[in-house]
Amino acid sequence: MSSSETRSRGASDISVSRWQRVKHWAVQHRLESADAVKRLLHNRLSTLVTLLLLAVVLAVPTFMYSLLGNLKQLTPGTDFEPQLALYLSPELKADELDRFSRSLLLRDDLLSVELISSDVGASEFKSHSELGELINLLDENPLPAVVLATPRDQDPATMKALRESMAALPEVDVAELDVEWLERLEVILGSFSSISFVLALLLGMTVLLVIANTIRTMISSRQEEIEVSLLIGATAAWVRRPFLYAGLLYGHFGALLSLVLVYFSLALVEAPLAELTELYIGRFDLQGPDLSLIMALLVGGTILGWIGAFIAVSRQMGQLNQGSD
Repeated sequence: MSSSETRSRGASDISVSRWQRVKHWAVQHRLESADAVKRLLHNRLSTLVTLLLLAVVLAVPTFMYSLLGNLKQLTPGTDFEPQLALYLSPELKADELDRFSRSLLLRDDLLSVELISSDVGASEFKSHSELGELINLLDENPLPAVVLATPRDQDPATMKALRESMAALPEVDVAELDVEWLERLEVILGSFSSISFVLALLLGMTVLLVIANTIRTMISSRQEEIEVSLLIGATAAWVRRPFLYAGLLYGHFGALLSLVLVYFSLALVEAPLAELTELYIGRFDLQGPDLSLIMALLVGGTILGWIGAFIAVSRQMGQLNQGSD
């Protein structure tokens, strides 16, 4: 037999050997994962209680991030132009109102000016508010004339200075800048985001503890079986494998169940939140978690399950090794 044939056969044997090892590894993992599923189904009550606990813990930060994503829809886009609302003195006559609005058009710091008379304001109030008919019961129209002015420079500090100068004009009773509510909303959303992040970290640690304690209990119930397996030559990896799969399953299905709780919670708050936003910005449709949040939940829950199981198994295996020594 030539040396080339020998090398070819040797390479073929190595390739077959590697393929057999990969096949054996895949079969072992399939059997261990199936065994983990059977053991979880065998203890249905304890498995269900653990999954419900994990679902509640994972649902809280997911619900908060989902709600945060919905609330961010309330912030206007980049095409939003802040306006100054100048509520004029009711003592001004029609010609004085017209003269004042024309004088504002001559200012270089204003991009546009729109005068809304008290009569027009009353008719708009009647058409857009359920309380509009109350105006007909009054002797006089209580709504003042309003000038809506768009600042040319939309720097926040410049607009605030412009509002103060407008408020000092004798024709103006009150001057409001509609960007202020947006600034307050952004501060609230920023605080809400920070709280959600901290809460997600704390509850993530809770998931680790719950799964680690659950896996520790499972190991304790099978301690004699594990000791016998180690005595007859089982490897530590073989012993760890079913518990790691159990942790994966707990984390993954706990995350799936938490999605159900999140959608249920969003359905509960949809109506009152819609009523609240209707008062300020009009119709608002509450959306469920987006795809990125769902994937983060499922992947994160699965990883946390594996880490929690790995921590518990490593600690218990260390104690078993110390006991055998």
